[in-house]
Amino acid sequence: MRTYLLRRVLTIIPILIGISFLAFILINFSPSDPAEVALRVNEITPTPEAIAGMRAELGLDRPFFIRYADWLTASLQGDFGRSFVNKKPVLEEISRALPATLLLSAAALTITVVLSVTAGVLCAIYEGSLGDRLIRAFVFWGTAMPSFWAGLLFIWLFAVKLDLFPTSGMNGPVSIVLPAVTMALTYISVYIRLIRNNMIQNKQENYVLYARARGLSKQLINQHILKNSLQSSLTAFGMSIPKFIAGTVIIENIFAWPGIGRLCVTAIFNRDYPVIQAYILLMAVLFVVCNLLVDIVSAWIDPRLRQEG
Repeated sequence: MRTYLLRRVLTIIPILIGISFLAFILINFSPSDPAEVALRVNEITPTPEAIAGMRAELGLDRPFFIRYADWLTASLQGDFGRSFVNKKPVLEEISRALPATLLLSAAALTITVVLSVTAGVLCAIYEGSLGDRLIRAFVFWGTAMPSFWAGLLFIWLFAVKLDLFPTSGMNGPVSIVLPAVTMALTYISVYIRLIRNNMIQNKQENYVLYARARGLSKQLINQHILKNSLQSSLTAFGMSIPKFIAGTVIIENIFAWPGIGRLCVTAIFNRDYPVIQAYILLMAVLFVVCNLLVDIVSAWIDPRLRQEG
């Protein structure tokens, strides 16, 4: 296990370096001069002298690889530069918006796990029943429905028509219901189908036949089937964590949720490159780290994966 862990950690180092390089060259791909953008967002006339001064202030007059090395070194220390808009440190802006995103993601993840496991198990146990068909119809509808359209429908029905929930903002526990359910809708459909199919496949395995021959109770057999089915779904559930955090961009803007996704969209409209770079880097690192953790847990559960690694 120690050898497997060391190899996996060494594997992600070049990946993280490549991600940081791609995030940094984002500015160079932009058709606009970052110095001119920084002047315009602060309502300063971009004269040649002002642009030259801003380029010197931002360090854009230095060689490319020196700027990249300095930015990477500073990023490792938590310094992602300052926002073009308000001149505040980017880390401070992200730290202010991140708790709201984590709260929304945790609520959506909890709803997804509880409902998908419950519905998936019931569909597998009562395969072919009316309840199974209704839930599968919901799965088809939830998978086909875009999250932004579902969010608008929820606002129209539960906020405008029924006046049960607020339409936007972060104002108490009730305000998190609609965005969390909207975000969880697609994932619930995917994991219901995944758990149901895995349990149905496991019901055909030999160990289930032997368990029935030994006279084990149906409840105990279903517990073993569920355990083996969830083990194969571990990777999908683990990778959902960064997806929930990074995938809040649309939901946060629909429901005016003050999270990091809304901060990123605002930065894109303002061409606030330091914030965009930090967001790309942090989300990519989050995906890589979560993928590493899922692989480690999977290898710890199943020794065959360590041998393959």
